Amino acid sequence: MSIDINKVLKTLGISDVNKGVSTGQEWFETKGAITSSSSPIDGKEIAKVKNATLDDYEMVIKKAQEAFKVWRLVPAPERGEIVRQIGLELRKYKDDLSALVSYEMGKIFQEGKGEVQEMIDICDFAVGQSRLINGVSLQSERREHRLFEQYQPLGVVGIVTSFNFPVAVWAWNSALAAIAGDVVIWKPSSKTPLTALATQKIISSVLKKNNVPEGVFNLVVAKSSVMGDNFIADRRIPLMSVTGSTAVGKRVGGIVGKRLGKTILELGGNNAVIITPNADIPMAIASTVFGTVGTAGQRCTSTRRIIIHESVYDQVKNSMIKAYKSVASKIGSPLDEKFLVGPLIDEHSVNAFTHAVNSVEKEGGKILFGGEVLEGKGFESGNYVMPCIAEAKNEYEIVQEETFAPIVYLIKYTGDIYDAIAIQNNVPQGLSSCVF
Repeated sequence: MSIDINKVLKTLGISDVNKGVSTGQEWFETKGAITSSSSPIDGKEIAKVKNATLDDYEMVIKKAQEAFKVWRLVPAPERGEIVRQIGLELRKYKDDLSALVSYEMGKIFQEGKGEVQEMIDICDFAVGQSRLINGVSLQSERREHRLFEQYQPLGVVGIVTSFNFPVAVWAWNSALAAIAGDVVIWKPSSKTPLTALATQKIISSVLKKNNVPEGVFNLVVAKSSVMGDNFIADRRIPLMSVTGSTAVGKRVGGIVGKRLGKTILELGGNNAVIITPNADIPMAIASTVFGTVGTAGQRCTSTRRIIIHESVYDQVKNSMIKAYKSVASKIGSPLDEKFLVGPLIDEHSVNAFTHAVNSVEKEGGKILFGGEVLEGKGFESGNYVMPCIAEAKNEYEIVQEETFAPIVYLIKYTGDIYDAIAIQNNVPQGLSSCVF
């Protein structure tokens, strides 16, 4: 399969230089910095974006506040119908948006399609939820009185998304916010702004057809100096949904907490797979390898540690190395279906990967496979690495951290499953786990 990225960009309405502020259907000229987005696949510039200024941000939030007064009065099933139509529109552009996700972020095309399908799925789910915003009726001790509990929309919801799922996370938040009667302001990752612009353009036809007020679905591309702590601290935004590292989450939680606002925080993880003596080893290996190298280890749920019982440790270790040798020949452009692993997002991520590889060795660990930065034809961007397997101990400092890259630590355990679970839980982060 061959993907013509220039055709994709044209279909999605992405030009050489793009406006970065929209309140739904309308796009605004801004006087902010002009930034470029480059593909981690080949290092080439894809397009430029005109960023917002503080004045643009103020305009958008005022527009959102006004829109909320109207949107909250629209019956929830009608709001659900708008979201249903957004889901249909996303279906029309699924392949093109998936290709742009792949090209701008670096995940393989099939994973890009999976991400857009998640957008569609949450729209379908939200439609049902729009008819299930129920309340509770309670008896009162006072005569001729009855108590009611009823959900009410919050107002403006701030959404900050990360590069690794540049559009799905927006959909998870905005579809549910919209049917609840809230309005949203989306600040996408500075590493993947074009997927956000494309998404906004896709939904604009639905907003126009249904006369949705300007200010319900807002998009603002801006630097952190314009929309950073001030965005998080803004009292006009009762709920902030932020996807990022654990450190980012702590900062956001602290700032929003000071104003007694609400947060939804999707943060990092230090996810483990436990392989017991009773495991189906082939099944465990197949599942675990996808967990470790999928999206080049750049998922919050990527497998970081494999905790293996001593009786099957060598078998699992050898099987993992064999599997990784097979993966080694399938690293390359995510737009080519013969490859299974693409690049890291940028040089910073590559440096974090090499730092982890060096650190685990310094702490006494052993590299069993990979750990190199790839060079040569097809790897000119400098963002491709060989996924790494390392033997380590759970108490190593580097193991206690989350490295957002394809490095996995093999950790041996003795005793029963409870000993393995104790190791699993002995890290500062949580998120996901699996037992075979």
